[in-house]
Amino acid sequence: MSDNSMAAGAAEETIVLEETKYGAFQVKVRSGCATFVVDEPFGMGGLASGPTPYDLLSAALGTCSMMTMRLFATKHKFPLDHIRIRISHSRNGLYAEDRFVKHIHLTGALSEGQRQKLAEISDYAPVQLTIARGSEVQTILLSNDPLRDAATTRCQHMRDLREAVHRTVRN
Repeated sequence: MSDNSMAAGAAEETIVLEETKYGAFQVKVRSGCATFVVDEPFGMGGLASGPTPYDLLSAALGTCSMMTMRLFATKHKFPLDHIRIRISHSRNGLYAEDRFVKHIHLTGALSEGQRQKLAEISDYAPVQLTIARGSEVQTILLSNDPLRDAATTRCQHMRDLREAVHRTVRN
């Protein structure tokens, strides 16, 4: 099946990944206008030139949680000065359930109720909901047709973020 034969969904976002051939595991990632490198640490055969795939998963969870809290705090005029999050990820084997722990540090003249609300809101972060509910992954092996090179960002994350904050306000 060629890449062009797939019907693109209205909210489909696409990133393009390609081996760099520098080191065994270094991968160039293009996402919208951004380009970055993913790799493995020195001790694992990589060049340590970028985050690992699990680092990116933890970063996605943490950044989305942070953006959700910031959007909510701004909307409700909470005196939130700064957010810092540490994500811990663990699993007991490839097929065991993953565990992510978010350690959130908030600074500002927040009441205890505001601090608790922001922590609660972070659980509605779209990436956290994606991880929690699981996802379908479909694999398509292409023929010799060239892969479309376009990396597209349709701002789906920001739309989901706004929906998450809006829904939590109503509840």
